[in-house]
Amino acid sequence: MSDSGAPPPDDETNRLSRRVQRYARVGTNVGGIAARIAGQYILGVDPDRDKNAAELARALGGLKGPIMKVAQLLSTIPDALPEEYAAELASLQSQAPPMGWSFVKRRMAAELGNDWRERFKSFEHQAAASASLGQVHKATAHDGQLLACKLQYPEMESAVEADLTQLKLVFSIHKRMNPAIDTSEMSAEIGARLREELDYELEAAHMSLYQQIFEDDQTICVPEVKPELSTKRLLTMSWLDGSPLLEHKGSDLEARNRIAKYMFRAWWYPFSHYGVIHGDPHLGNYNVFSDETGMPAGINLLDYGCMRTFAPNFVQGVIDLYRGLLTKDRALVVHAYETWGFKGLSNELIDILNIWASFIYGPMLEDRERELAEGLSPAQYGRRQAFEVARALREKGPVKVPREFVFMDRAAIGLGGVFLHLNAKLNYYRLFNDTIENFSLIDVQNRQRAAFDKSGVPLPDLRPV
Repeated sequence: MSDSGAPPPDDETNRLSRRVQRYARVGTNVGGIAARIAGQYILGVDPDRDKNAAELARALGGLKGPIMKVAQLLSTIPDALPEEYAAELASLQSQAPPMGWSFVKRRMAAELGNDWRERFKSFEHQAAASASLGQVHKATAHDGQLLACKLQYPEMESAVEADLTQLKLVFSIHKRMNPAIDTSEMSAEIGARLREELDYELEAAHMSLYQQIFEDDQTICVPEVKPELSTKRLLTMSWLDGSPLLEHKGSDLEARNRIAKYMFRAWWYPFSHYGVIHGDPHLGNYNVFSDETGMPAGINLLDYGCMRTFAPNFVQGVIDLYRGLLTKDRALVVHAYETWGFKGLSNELIDILNIWASFIYGPMLEDRERELAEGLSPAQYGRRQAFEVARALREKGPVKVPREFVFMDRAAIGLGGVFLHLNAKLNYYRLFNDTIENFSLIDVQNRQRAAFDKSGVPLPDLRPV
């Protein structure tokens, strides 16, 4: 007992206090590094980019929070960050340390009341999984149903805002480096999506939306939300058993191809029919369930925090770009870029964007079975195109990246990463064309409005084109 009569702070309280102090210290460190780098460029000094990148990464690494997810996202867009910075940031730990049991009890009481334990038959003390914003505990309902309780870490709003402040500093540094990409709209888009991830009520609504989308599909399973055990910072849902996707890397080709097909449908079908995507196709956001023979029978979609909704005409633009590349219809390609929000494109810039678009769409442009990388290692895949695009844009750009492009590109690259890990061999052309068969802009618009209204997902103010 202290002199004041108050009990001494426990380890969890001390850890939270240290985290708050770390935010302040990191902000000072990053600000100092940014000022030094900016000064070097103003004076025309050629700074040691590798050294500066490592220093900045070490400063940001103290947060171990959402900024690491942002770094991985930006690394998928050629020259959105200097290569040295993207590499350093992507190497940092993305998960915060888990909350201990004493802290979990207080957090659960804050969300469900002091009698929260009476609302469960059992609740496991150790977290079953952790991520950048929270951790998941396995529990059992009184009727015996297994549950997953996703509990947000404390002070995450402050952590996200601190991380976004550091991101603005990183962008300000990059702006002085003769960048190929104008990131002025990217910061707002990233900020909007990260702030949405903090709202578990919104995530629950997105889960309900995906239940509608896949209600007649036995190969893609969505957890059931338990609203009576959920709040804005606690999301309780049914527990879906499955094996990690990476456990199937050594399976035979038929099994790996099955999983890849499930993943393809889980991502492209909601986009092409409802204008919504999962913006973070991370390997940990899925697991695989099998049939009685042990063959993969489907996938469980476990996380709905990072979603992105698009206007139906943006979906049309994605399909137009594909068809324009397929038929070499340059006018349709240009129209698609303009639909996406790119402005003031010269012929040179169009040619440069086509390098990246042809890479993203490449596997779907050939009517044959193929591996995604075609003999390249996962580390090599896309590097040549990214280098070409960045080099050409530095000469002819910069080009302003529209907000809508950011998570579309991230998700497409992330999905490709899944196919690379599985080393699947599929006819991506037929998979894609089967998915967009009978596409109708009006149908997407009508489905989107009806499904969003039923699920409770607020339809955002989508940018008209």
